[in-house]
Amino acid sequence: MSTLLAFLVTLAILIVVHEYGHYRVAKACGVKVLRFSVGFGRVIWRRQATPDATEFTLCAIPLGGYVRMLDEREAPVDAGLRAQAFNSKPLRQRVAIVAAGPLANLLLAIALFGAANWVGMDVPKAVLGTPVAGSLAERAGVRAGDWVQSVSTDGQDWRDISSLLDLHEQVATAVAHGHKLHLSVSQGQGHGRRELLLDTESLAGAEMDAALAAKLGLGGPFSEAVLGRISAGGAAAQAGLREGDRVLAVDSLQVADAASLRALIRAASADGQPHVQAWRVERAGQFIEIEVTPKVVVEGERKIGRIEAMVGAAPQMVHLRYGFFDGLARGAVRTWEVSWSTLKVFGRMLIGQASLKNLSGPLTIAEYAGQSAKLGLTQYLGFLALVSVSLGVLNLLPLPMLDGGHLMYYLFEGLSGRPVSEWWQTQLQRAGALILMLMMALALSNDVARFAGLH
Repeated sequence: MSTLLAFLVTLAILIVVHEYGHYRVAKACGVKVLRFSVGFGRVIWRRQATPDATEFTLCAIPLGGYVRMLDEREAPVDAGLRAQAFNSKPLRQRVAIVAAGPLANLLLAIALFGAANWVGMDVPKAVLGTPVAGSLAERAGVRAGDWVQSVSTDGQDWRDISSLLDLHEQVATAVAHGHKLHLSVSQGQGHGRRELLLDTESLAGAEMDAALAAKLGLGGPFSEAVLGRISAGGAAAQAGLREGDRVLAVDSLQVADAASLRALIRAASADGQPHVQAWRVERAGQFIEIEVTPKVVVEGERKIGRIEAMVGAAPQMVHLRYGFFDGLARGAVRTWEVSWSTLKVFGRMLIGQASLKNLSGPLTIAEYAGQSAKLGLTQYLGFLALVSVSLGVLNLLPLPMLDGGHLMYYLFEGLSGRPVSEWWQTQLQRAGALILMLMMALALSNDVARFAGLH
């Protein structure tokens, strides 16, 4: 029930804001708005102050909305009202009215990201785990437990780092601009400060994806090699390990953090055979030697070791909260980043470089809406912002039936001096409707496949 409620709230906010963008600019341009509808199909609620006023309606199918304006192309218009018809307005005003919906969604995203920054959130402290072997981080000398306190692109002007998220943003910026990044790091308690040089210049312009993240090798937040919940009858339980045990060494190899411990466990059965490991464990101030035989399991095409226990303590967190202007500025930057990323994904899907499985439909959105709402206000605001960006970008795509398709018509009109003919508009609308139906069908089938465990 909470998931359904969160989903309906999400749709209501995004649809109302999108259509209000069209409505508000249309009114400002002197266009008569006949109806403002949230949803399609049977009307379940309506309000109209006077017979000449805009009719506001709520319809049974909440998957969208529309603003119906006076337009001679749709119905005859009295001579006295022609000046208020949409089609009678100058090109610049028609462009503004159509573009206002998607732009309203992008402005909403800025406000929502800004609000999330004002409310604040708990994020991992910029304390690094074991770097990926052979990565830039390892070559720079990063060690598990290093706390990154500030960064610089020239070694002179330094910027304080507030969290691991902040560090990742600075690294992404350095890669995008082709700069090397100096890191000022210390031990977890702030002692033993030293300077490292991360050669992000060598990755200049590369796209931030999983492959690039592996090359950078910064990994996740530092997590101590402490055991959590242990499954009854599993390899850890059979060896006599207990929750809270701190693992110091495996086969005489020092364990720096949970990431390195997990790597040693996985490697124990690389040849497909179970192998006994000698663990040195600290338990309630006592040092204990324990023999552990990880269970052999198949993961993809590899055989790895598992001990059937939670490995790693919760990372150290910091609470980030920004002021009004700083939070809003970060919201604007985040909106631009997500918009550009969304466009690139659409483009890569179009040319076959990205899977069409990236398309998500209402079922996935509903699931994420419920999950984010349960996590707290900040997470739900961030989710709303992401969906608002997606809706804004999607509507700006140059597809007939979408706002971007109408803007494409107006671009032709501005360049040629004449509007697109009715015949062409009809054919393009049919093609656009077919494309949208195929996209919706694909998105819904992806949703079903995800829930069925096929993706």
